[in-house]
Amino acid sequence: MTEEYINTITQGDCLKLFKQISSESVDITFADPPFNLQKKYSHYKDKRHVQEYLAWCQEWIREMVRVTKPTGSIFLHNIPKWLTYYAAFLNEIATFRHWIAWDAPTAPMGKSLQPSHYGILYYVKNIKANKYYEIRYSHKRCRKCGYLLKDYGGKKAGLHPFGPLVSDVWTDIHRIKHNKYRDNHPCQLPIHLLERIILMSTDEGDLVLDPFIGTGTTAIAAKRLGRNYIGFDLDENYVQITKDHLAQEESNSKIGPVWVSMYLHEVVTIRDHDWEELSRFYDIPAPREHIDKEKITFKKEQQAKFTFFVGK
Repeated sequence: MTEEYINTITQGDCLKLFKQISSESVDITFADPPFNLQKKYSHYKDKRHVQEYLAWCQEWIREMVRVTKPTGSIFLHNIPKWLTYYAAFLNEIATFRHWIAWDAPTAPMGKSLQPSHYGILYYVKNIKANKYYEIRYSHKRCRKCGYLLKDYGGKKAGLHPFGPLVSDVWTDIHRIKHNKYRDNHPCQLPIHLLERIILMSTDEGDLVLDPFIGTGTTAIAAKRLGRNYIGFDLDENYVQITKDHLAQEESNSKIGPVWVSMYLHEVVTIRDHDWEELSRFYDIPAPREHIDKEKITFKKEQQAKFTFFVGK
């Protein structure tokens, strides 16, 4: 039953639509559900009694696990409060792999520690069979002078030319703060956040499912990276926005044979095992701490807009 939903965005209740998806037919599932914080959605009240909310969450989480392949992964994005409940339930039906802390500060909330991260739970069906790739993010450099911002204590000569391996704390991806870059949605995620997750856990042609697609971040990321997608959303307005976005997107986040994540025309995430192949497509100078404001430009003229910092 899954095939008719592939590369489509469907309006409707995800619990009903999940019934149309075959068991173990999806490579990864990702959910960014309503947070039950009274946020303003077009066609949904984000306010339920705690036990009602958690019971509802258990239903769609169970469905996410059911449709995910044994080699696949399950990702859930939310505030830490709800993720503690999610984890307790998921521990019974799947296997914990990571709690990813996404550094995304919010406004102070009174007499409490200021919330400064969202969590992404990363669970799998089978830890031994799970598809996983190490990924790297680019070195942080001064925008004006090009120097590395971090002091590596005399060990700069041993750094990887592109950047360090990604840990379970993500500080280099930022929230969408300016309204001119936002859709009319209260909880829009940056596309390169989803691109990182997809690069980490899928191959070209794999299938990604998001039961709360919103304005399309997951589907857009999947399409850019040559993956297939399935999206559900209760709100017809969000479904239309997503379809409009997807009509303008292409599977083009690629340099030579390598899929990469880019932000502002710079490569920000790569798979570790792709570096050797990727480096063949660039004019890379000798490693050095300072790069004199240079950016290394892709050799092929048709993709010259893609650049990234290298060097040590």
